[in-house]
Amino acid sequence: MVSSTAQPPATKRLAGRTALVTGGSRGIGRAIAERLGREGARVGVHFGGDATAAKDTATAIEAAGGTAFTVQARLGKAGDAEGLWSAFDAQADGLDILVNNAGVNGGQVRPAEVTPEAFDHLFAVNTKAPFFITQQGLSRLRDGGRIINVSSGLTRGGAAPDLLAYAMTKGAIDVFTMTLAKELGARAITVNAVAPGVVDTDMNADWLRASAEAQAGVSAASPLGRVGVPDDIAGVAAFLASEDSRWVTGQWIDATGGALF
Repeated sequence: MVSSTAQPPATKRLAGRTALVTGGSRGIGRAIAERLGREGARVGVHFGGDATAAKDTATAIEAAGGTAFTVQARLGKAGDAEGLWSAFDAQADGLDILVNNAGVNGGQVRPAEVTPEAFDHLFAVNTKAPFFITQQGLSRLRDGGRIINVSSGLTRGGAAPDLLAYAMTKGAIDVFTMTLAKELGARAITVNAVAPGVVDTDMNADWLRASAEAQAGVSAASPLGRVGVPDDIAGVAAFLASEDSRWVTGQWIDATGGALF
């Protein structure tokens, strides 16, 4: 599989800023956390249950010359936002960049087979948690800050039926993004969503990495002729976190490699 692995030079354009990346220990979240660290931010790496993966991410950030700390909170449960911010406050005195990345897809399930319990869990983790994490984080987020929500290309390209419930959770995130941008503009806080397509992560490993046919099909969907990798999404997030994006807010950024053309 052709991939993009080149690391950009460290510009330190986020020096002096503190970031929190939910779900920052693996996949897209880890790539974003590492990129923000290389750009100079002090990064809070949130994780749900895998402390080893979170520590590995923090160690990688520090090995590249950055600073990081870990934040544990199991999302989708009562008190998740409160627990997250309590853990964060013990290690930081404010926030400049919030990346709502943590999410689950629930697997590929036909609409007729989605259970109420599975539906509720998807919305609890993917929609309710970022809403209340953000709500409770606004008192910590400094003026001129950045909120970056990870959406999905499925909300614009039309979801496969077996990912309908998942796509609905991300559709809610799109509305959240556009509306919150209007609410926070007076504080010079921008709010944007980055929408990946299929990305080569553990979440997609069971069908993508195991099938040359699947890899070929996904690659063919992009004019760039390859499957996306986490660093592709991290680059977009780094732009949205930077001062360069100060005039961009309320936007849904297509990061599908052109697959929606």
